[in-house]
Amino acid sequence: MRKDEAKARKKTARPWITVLDKMVVQDLLKTFLGGLSVLVVIIVSRLFIRVLDQAISGQVSNETLLSILGLKTIVTIAELLPAALFLAVLMVLGRMYRDHEMAAVSSAGGGSGVIYRAVFLLVFPVSLLAVAMSLFAAPWAEARVLTLALHDEETSETRGIAAGKFSEYSAGDLVFYVETIDADKKMHEVFVQSLEHDKRDVSVITSAVARIEDSTDGRYIIFEQGERIKGQPGNLDYVIEQFAEYAVRLETKIPNRSSIHIHTVSTYSLWQKHTKAYIAELQHRLSIPMGALLLSFIAVPLAQISPRGGVYGNMAAGFLIYFTYGNLTRLSQGWVTNGVIPTWLGGAGVNVLLFLIGSLLLARLYSWQWLVLKIKGQVLK
Repeated sequence: MRKDEAKARKKTARPWITVLDKMVVQDLLKTFLGGLSVLVVIIVSRLFIRVLDQAISGQVSNETLLSILGLKTIVTIAELLPAALFLAVLMVLGRMYRDHEMAAVSSAGGGSGVIYRAVFLLVFPVSLLAVAMSLFAAPWAEARVLTLALHDEETSETRGIAAGKFSEYSAGDLVFYVETIDADKKMHEVFVQSLEHDKRDVSVITSAVARIEDSTDGRYIIFEQGERIKGQPGNLDYVIEQFAEYAVRLETKIPNRSSIHIHTVSTYSLWQKHTKAYIAELQHRLSIPMGALLLSFIAVPLAQISPRGGVYGNMAAGFLIYFTYGNLTRLSQGWVTNGVIPTWLGGAGVNVLLFLIGSLLLARLYSWQWLVLKIKGQVLK
């Protein structure tokens, strides 16, 4: 008899993933990916305008333009994961309230535990992705961007040479003009004007062909079949030289590599060093996956605050909570760096506050008595 009862229980046991779980996860995933794509496009578009302006001015080379943009996209995705997940939970659950799907779930005996179960089937994997992105991928991308930027800064004096236009370098002390540039990077019909000896002498070089070569002792521009005129403006004692080949060493900028960019430091190095700045940066990276979990925890009761306001009825409160959380996180990071607050408070204070807000919203939705019974385990769902 007992064996028959046990078999009956197994047959009637709820499957590990229910139809409701699949429906909620599918809607959340589509909304999450759509919202993340929109947010990333908006932020990366602004970054692209800034990077493109640097490329036009010669600070960034055309070869590294797309690389920097792709690396910045990785950093942006890591930062926006909590916001996109929070937005997705609010929109999906808000739509379910509007379409009375939540009423059907409640009438079937499904409570907050059922909803949280369905939501966190997606939230937990996304939080793990946020851990990988914030602790490993984003610092690596920032370090690569810094490496590319330093390399471009070293070669910025010889970048931006284009056919048919005048290019200025060294704050206008060097003016370069090329008529045409062929596929072998050889320049034809070249005109160069430079100021020498404390800008008192003017040197003008014209040549039929010129090319840039890298040597062990620096970078040189080689002029072929040309003429060089040197002198002071207003004086008649000019020096005119004709040459078959003439080499000029180009000065390269030496970037400042001594300054530490804390966003490029690996998480392992942050963990080993116990300075306040490193601890604050580590707390900031950990706040991204924690934010994904806690904001999703808040979004479940928050979606029901204004059920008659439609899908977007609760967005105002959601944006207020998210921006307050983001600003407090940045403030606590600055306070930890400057020693205003203890390091433990900077790491736990904002997260504990967010958990308390979620608990208050949950108690408001289901009453305090229900919350106490839920904690004691006397409420099943």
